[in-house]
Amino acid sequence: MNLTLIAGARPNFMKIAPIIEAIEAKKKQGADINYRLVHTGQHYDEHLSGRFFDELHIPRPDINLGVGSGTQAEQTAAIMIGFENELKYYPSDLVMVVGDVTSTMACTIVAKKSGIKVAHVEAGIRSGDMGMPEEINRIVTDSLTDYFFTTSGYANANLKGLGVPESKIFFVGNVMIDTLLKQEPRFKQPTLWNDLELSPKNYVVLTLHRPGNVDDPHALKQLVTGIANHSKGLPVIFPVHPRTEKLLSTLDLNLDSLHCLKPLGYLEFNYLVKNALAVITDSGGVTEEATVMHVPCMTLRTSTERPETCAIGTNVLVGNDPEKIEHAFDLLHAGQWKTGGIPELWDGHAAERIVDHLMTIFEL
Repeated sequence: MNLTLIAGARPNFMKIAPIIEAIEAKKKQGADINYRLVHTGQHYDEHLSGRFFDELHIPRPDINLGVGSGTQAEQTAAIMIGFENELKYYPSDLVMVVGDVTSTMACTIVAKKSGIKVAHVEAGIRSGDMGMPEEINRIVTDSLTDYFFTTSGYANANLKGLGVPESKIFFVGNVMIDTLLKQEPRFKQPTLWNDLELSPKNYVVLTLHRPGNVDDPHALKQLVTGIANHSKGLPVIFPVHPRTEKLLSTLDLNLDSLHCLKPLGYLEFNYLVKNALAVITDSGGVTEEATVMHVPCMTLRTSTERPETCAIGTNVLVGNDPEKIEHAFDLLHAGQWKTGGIPELWDGHAAERIVDHLMTIFEL
């Protein structure tokens, strides 16, 4: 069996890595599985360097299509052209896509038009927000997918509601959590820990990247100022994306508790999250990690494609509503945050279950 694995952005590699590890384990047992890891180059990321792959023991891609930045249409077209050419030279029995980036959708379309079946890891998740490009990517990908590997009962229900046969849905758990649990013993204290005299449960972590939160200068200033004020003097550690940093520098923020810094590596960032009093974020991935590490999480969005982090985990949706943010901080400071659990099958073995299903599907 020849398998093509697609990654378009840094988080995709963290989802692909445990799958490759599980494949290699099967190969050592004699399974006939060959794979090729394709990086579309959709997102340029300075952390996608040799150090990134070495630090997290992530395999380097066999090829980088070098798509680069551009509009949604430009990226989609470039990915499709590059991947079509890839498949001409390296035919595949199955293309596996992960998550919901543009590469996920574009490579799915190319594979299906080439007569190749598609497996989607993290299939079926929905936010209900059609203003998110990722939501469109999910819908298109799942409309073409052959094998659906899901993270939760919510995703299963979404797919069944679309008429997907149960025989095509495989509830396997969350591959991002495979990576988190594997790397947790290696989390690394960043140098700022001592520089800022941090201590466990005595600071909060903030991340922002969604356009609705960071593109409007007035809204961004109001949001960050409110968070800093409600922290009641606790340090607010804010690793800032370069795009947001340019805007922040024009806002003349003078907040003693706010500490802006450059993006951190995976091991350092998650060390901070694990030891934080709370994390405040608009990232879906961070809400998953916070849930598993039992860290209170305020999500600065009005909807989420990961409702299990709210229903079962430690996550609460607050949008950018000042009253909801203030109420969430009141609960946090009063020690009244809900006690979250860990969703079913978020146990570090999702990738093994995926590969076991592939062995059955392809009779390997």
